[in-house]
Amino acid sequence: MNFVHTEDRRMLADSLNRFIAEQYGMERRNQFAYGDEGHSPALYAQFAELGAIGALFPEAAGGFGGGGFDISLVFEALGRGLVAEPLLGALVVGQALIAAGTEAQKARLQDIAAGGLVAALAHDEPGSHYELSNVSATATKTAQGWVLNGAKSVVAFGGKADLLLVSTRTAGRPFDTAGISLFLVDGSAAGIAKRGYSRIDGGCAAELTFTDVQLGSEALVGQEGEGYALLELVQGYALLALAAEALGAMDVAKQSTLEYLQTRKQFGVAIGTFQALQHRMADLLLEVEQMRSAVINAADAIDNARGGARERALSAAKYTAGYVGALVAEESIQLHGGIGMTWELPLSHYAKRLVLIDHQFGDEDHHLARFIALGAASADSPKGRP
Repeated sequence: MNFVHTEDRRMLADSLNRFIAEQYGMERRNQFAYGDEGHSPALYAQFAELGAIGALFPEAAGGFGGGGFDISLVFEALGRGLVAEPLLGALVVGQALIAAGTEAQKARLQDIAAGGLVAALAHDEPGSHYELSNVSATATKTAQGWVLNGAKSVVAFGGKADLLLVSTRTAGRPFDTAGISLFLVDGSAAGIAKRGYSRIDGGCAAELTFTDVQLGSEALVGQEGEGYALLELVQGYALLALAAEALGAMDVAKQSTLEYLQTRKQFGVAIGTFQALQHRMADLLLEVEQMRSAVINAADAIDNARGGARERALSAAKYTAGYVGALVAEESIQLHGGIGMTWELPLSHYAKRLVLIDHQFGDEDHHLARFIALGAASADSPKGRP
């Protein structure tokens, strides 16, 4: 495995980090993230111009990257700047179209990569508890196409999305992996009720209700009833992106805490000279490096065929993001003392984001159980192959 980024990746990382530092300062970021829009459409378009969205897709699909290390590089930079823009939705929906979309559907990738179209995955439902196969929303076939009914919850940027990728059940019962189908739905389609709200870590989400939403046959993505495999495929990209974003946020929280320990004085000396605090900081540094290794493993595995080894590496990264993210948030705030909780200190916003990342696409408990189950399935297969 080559740990050195290519020249193109280094240039993209430098451009992204410089742009975020100059244009996405914390005060300005908070105005966007906690405002009515939940992000800045103008800055989102500028991220697209810099190539941040195009780097998420391969050249064959009109991008210029699309590999695991391209994706992790972009989202690590976003995590460092605590960027609250809808790039995760662009990644997930875009990868679904690349993997299973028709030529007409893939044409939408140009608008997604250009930043002129906000895309969102509408999959989670009330009480679904992160299970990909727990789908109750239905799509019924008609002479004209399909009719969608059901509800989706906590859809990131769902109230603002121009394009929704919606998971439905066209056969079977909840928890059946067969019978799940995915559809591309216009965000302004008749029959969609939206209740939008701000997230506590910035950005926005929405509860969506679909009531007799009429779709043409061309809205189906992939094969009818075979959407579970596609969901698992694109979930992997989301897990990598979130783990990399968490790593970027951890690095900033770690560095700001280290600087605080070196400058804050008590009894006439920097508190960083106290042995007990040194031990806690050393443990924190080691855990963050463990997170970095998990992201590297996930980035390397994402390009492999869907299967046990790939999914285990991705679940391991997401589990580590949840465990280490909570540790970094707690220790950083405690080592800062009371000031660590204040709105004015950027650290408090990084801590909130780290905690909320754990609850996107499955928390640490879910992915620990998934990692164990995948390992058991691999051990039971012939010759231990996944």
